[in-house]
Amino acid sequence: MRSLATRLVIPLLVPAVFLAVWAGLAGRIDNEIILPGLDQVAGLLLHPGQGLISMGSLGLNVAVSLARVLVGYALAVLIAVPLGVAMGYHARLNRLLSGFLGLFRPIPPLAWVPLVLAWFGVSSLASVLGVQRGVLYQHLNNLKLSMIFIIFIGAFYPVLTSAIHGVAGVRRTLIDSARVLGGGQWDIFWKILLPAAAPAIVNGMRIGLGVAWMCLVSAEMLPGSLSGVGYLITHAYTVARTDIVIAGMIGIGVIGALLDAVFRLVERRKFAWQGLSR
Repeated sequence: MRSLATRLVIPLLVPAVFLAVWAGLAGRIDNEIILPGLDQVAGLLLHPGQGLISMGSLGLNVAVSLARVLVGYALAVLIAVPLGVAMGYHARLNRLLSGFLGLFRPIPPLAWVPLVLAWFGVSSLASVLGVQRGVLYQHLNNLKLSMIFIIFIGAFYPVLTSAIHGVAGVRRTLIDSARVLGGGQWDIFWKILLPAAAPAIVNGMRIGLGVAWMCLVSAEMLPGSLSGVGYLITHAYTVARTDIVIAGMIGIGVIGALLDAVFRLVERRKFAWQGLSR
């Protein structure tokens, strides 16, 4: 019981101290614009369906942001994982593409903004799919191509790099042993390479998702965005609603932490053998 209590209490110590310092500073400063009180921010978080400064609710904007992140992230994973596996498996393909892809790796996602706006403007998935009215149009119109591209770029390279190194780092003895036992190229690929590289690939997907969330706020500051947590934060700042800014930041952090927890759960359940092999 004492051990269980310790495990429950220790993770809460730092958040409790942080909240206490926040409450003390807010009372001492006594300025809602500089630092709003805990009760103000908590009220927004406890009522996510409440309308905010004519921009919809916090919950609705978080849902829109989550949809944008998942679309851009899914596109990055669908391209980066197969490409990274192929580059890690075939040395010639790696030599062919690594130099070209390496040119774009150091470019920050924000540096793409002028070019992305010139390419896509305010086009959305609704315009690409030809949807012009109805509820489906409202949802698809929030998925601007420029935002999806920025999120895609942010998530693409962590996933790609992890997939390449995961496949290339598979121990050669495993492959040679499979060949000695009569395994063909297809069997080696599916039964040796992919399972051995899976922990690195999943870890890269986890990192890529975190980067995608970090790119989200920048993407939602682009022209044409009228919703999302990033736009909500920017607009709230212009009207001196610091409590909404902080609530939006907490919303991003909570959703990001929950998604990261899903990846950690998958790693613990599916790749427990990795700890035994060390």
